[in-house]
Amino acid sequence: MTLIGAAQGSFETRLSDGSRLRARWGALTDTGLLRQRNEDSVVATEAVLAVADGMGGHEAGDRASAAIVEELSQLERDPQPQDIYAALRRASEDVEQISAASGGQSGSTVTGVAFDVVKDEPGWLVFNIGDSRTYGFYEGQLRQVTHDHSVVQGLVDSGQISEKDAERHPARNSITRAIGFGMDPRPDFWHLNLVPQVRLLVCSDGLTKEVSNERIEEILRDNDEAFAAAERLVEQALENGGRDNVSVIVVDSTVTAPSAATEEDPATEPTSGAESQAQPETPQATEKVAPAESVERRGDGAE
Repeated sequence: MTLIGAAQGSFETRLSDGSRLRARWGALTDTGLLRQRNEDSVVATEAVLAVADGMGGHEAGDRASAAIVEELSQLERDPQPQDIYAALRRASEDVEQISAASGGQSGSTVTGVAFDVVKDEPGWLVFNIGDSRTYGFYEGQLRQVTHDHSVVQGLVDSGQISEKDAERHPARNSITRAIGFGMDPRPDFWHLNLVPQVRLLVCSDGLTKEVSNERIEEILRDNDEAFAAAERLVEQALENGGRDNVSVIVVDSTVTAPSAATEEDPATEPTSGAESQAQPETPQATEKVAPAESVERRGDGAE
């Protein structure tokens, strides 16, 4: 397990119209009740907040996820999609070296968020490879932003099985894209326009395979502080069985109007962008690639 950055942190950015984005996060990871080691890794900095879920066993999965967050931690504020992709390409090379050294195969999923400006529109850039997930919690409703790269998700999309069936399907641990395994580490991207207030949830499948969306929504609604919400989500995953490593980042994003924004923060640099308080949107994918072959998840032996 690797955590780079701060378990609790915040940053502030002045937007071009004089308003300010304030973001506060809470990050937490746990080995779970059945695994011998934690193969998840987390990066939580002002530039990027992401979770990587390693695969491979015998410490290879741990090292693979650590390589990913290490590369992401080198990003500067307001990264563009090409910056994230470049970091993941470097991480992929590291993961391939880990596989070669261990004499087996290792890899990792990754998902995360970063503030950026795309086509003069400030917002949250969401990226994803694999079946770790990013959600938006807005006006009391939980909405999944990312789309799983997994065998069962493909079956659900094609109408062959239901989402309920996917939870028990024998291929539920097989993913179709990952970092490692000789795959192109190009993530899917979504750009979420800024709204006055939204909560983002970045998590490994150790949360989503233990806790229902309804319960996640309830916990996010009942816990005002980001770190308290992250703690309660992890606790709930453990109470429900804790069969896998579980990692959670909760990010609270607030935009204040120009009249309410202060001027004296010398550490905050203005960023170029359009109106910061855009209306809620359906996430738009800025880039998609075709799925590759499936990869069976392999951890340290626990199921």
